[in-house]
Amino acid sequence: MLHAHELIIDSFAGGGGASLGIELALGRSPDVAINHDAEAIALHQANHPTSKHYREDVWQVDPLEATGGRPVGLMWLSPDCKHFSKAKGGKPVSPRVRGLAWVAIRWANAVRPRVICLENVEEFQTWGPLVRATQKPCPARRGKHFRAFVRNLERLGYRVEHRQLRGCDYGSPTIRKRLFLIARCDGQPIVWPRPTHGKGLPKPWRAAAECIDWSLECRSIFGRPRPLAANTQKRIAAGMQRYVLGTPRPFIVQVQNASASDTPISIDAPLRTITAYPKGGGFALVVAFLAKHQSERDARQVQAASLFDPLPTVKARDSNALVVARLGADHSDDVHAFLVAYYGKETDGGDLFSPMRTITSKERFGLVTVAGQLHAIADIGMRMLAPRELYRAQGFPDSYKIDIPFNGKPMSKTAQVRMCGNSVCPPVAAAIVAANLGQRLPVAVAA
Repeated sequence: MLHAHELIIDSFAGGGGASLGIELALGRSPDVAINHDAEAIALHQANHPTSKHYREDVWQVDPLEATGGRPVGLMWLSPDCKHFSKAKGGKPVSPRVRGLAWVAIRWANAVRPRVICLENVEEFQTWGPLVRATQKPCPARRGKHFRAFVRNLERLGYRVEHRQLRGCDYGSPTIRKRLFLIARCDGQPIVWPRPTHGKGLPKPWRAAAECIDWSLECRSIFGRPRPLAANTQKRIAAGMQRYVLGTPRPFIVQVQNASASDTPISIDAPLRTITAYPKGGGFALVVAFLAKHQSERDARQVQAASLFDPLPTVKARDSNALVVARLGADHSDDVHAFLVAYYGKETDGGDLFSPMRTITSKERFGLVTVAGQLHAIADIGMRMLAPRELYRAQGFPDSYKIDIPFNGKPMSKTAQVRMCGNSVCPPVAAAIVAANLGQRLPVAVAA
């Protein structure tokens, strides 16, 4: 249990994901929150006003001054992960950023927190020296610094364990997987919370569809001044084939990420890992709108109909990208050219409504069957997922403030998304903290 007189410290606090998890588990926000970023501190202050905030480099905060001589029951650290993540690719990395985790040893020496929790990408375990000439990790010394980090904690009297946990297993609608390290020096065992969501568990994984605001509209992908990137078009095409022509369902595509998979994402599954990419975490929503054929001989005679008939038409707008396919005569030539380029064997295009194989072939590239009725695609819209949708996927409640004022203006969407992508999934932090220090949450624990 966390004692009332013990302090809670959140270093690298960011927008407050870990702090929210701590609050959910223990019923109180951290006493001290540290972050160098002004926008992150503003967002944290708006949601955790009782915390004492330090807008400082973590190395500039004196543990003795910050604690005022009071004991520390819990310290949470989420050091910058960009220079460990595989999303960084083969670019040079910063030894200073990669060494930020050493601040935990400074606090352990100075104030000896009873429990230390650290979160980072799974590649954090490979932390080691860089090749001086290239400033890239040395393959022969992978993990050397990580092992030294653990040994330093052990020498200070801490028992240390680490595991990889996924957000979707603890109630976040995202498959985000992160490495969590727990160290404690009070003689009590380290406790790992058991997953609460998933196959064979009391609750199913939460789906990406839960996060979508279907009232937001999509913009057509056709006729844009700046065409979509080729890889984005390919992902849309793959999703159209799988989720519209195969089974008429909305889907999500990953865009703006060089390492992104071309495989479309079902809205019935948890969202992939949200990144701090400035234009929406790297995801776009795609929804198909259908128009019903009155006759196969005259496909131009159509009626508007929802993909989710008899539900109202599904719509979407802004920050991970949403794509909508409408069926009917509108934009028919553009749509056919798009479908043929990615689904068919034709190389010179053609008219979607002519009596040719596009209409009558077994593959039925331009048609969708809904409840036994043929529908045709007339338009496709796409939008990036909005910040609020991303925060929902990360596990934040809608009550969490994200569109706050900053320097006299609304907080930019770019900043909101960046802090979401850098945040800890609150339900995972809550489960870890509750299992080790609190009884506020009912948490199943692993042996």
